[in-house]
Amino acid sequence: MKLSELKIAKGSTHPTKRVGLGIGSGMGKTSTRGQKGAGARSGAGTRPGFEGGQNPIYRRLPKRGFHNRGRVEYAVINLSQIAALGFKDGEEVDTALYISDRKDGIKVLGDGELAVKLTIVADAFSASAKEKIEKAGGVAKVR
Repeated sequence: MKLSELKIAKGSTHPTKRVGLGIGSGMGKTSTRGQKGAGARSGAGTRPGFEGGQNPIYRRLPKRGFHNRGRVEYAVINLSQIAALGFKDGEEVDTALYISDRKDGIKVLGDGELAVKLTIVADAFSASAKEKIEKAGGVAKVR
C-alpha cells in the first residue's frame, strides 16, 4: 500500500452544505435562513448566556463569595521529596526542574529532614524549611 492509494472510508465524511445555488437545489432563495426576522439578517446571533429576553441564570442567582485577584497560589514541594531525589553534598537544586505545574511559583515546605548541604532555589520557603536547610549547612535561595 502506498500513501497515494489511501482513501477515506465510505460514509465517514459528509459533503458541505452549499447554499444559494438556485431554487431547484432546495437551498436557494433564502439560503436556509427562512423568512425575515433576526435569524435571516447578516451578523445575526445572540451573545453567550442570552435566554431570549428571559432573566438569565447569571442574574437570577445570588452573588456569593469573594475572589482575591492578588492571591498567589504556589505549587509545593517538601524537603522529604527533595531528599528522596538523592543529591550530592554542595549541589544546587532548582525546584522548577522537578515540578511540571508551577502555578504562580514554587514554595518549599519543611516536611522531612535534609541530611546533605544543598543550595535550593525556589520562589518561597516556609520558616521551618528555611531553618532545616540552613541547619544542614545549605542555602535557601529565593528566585
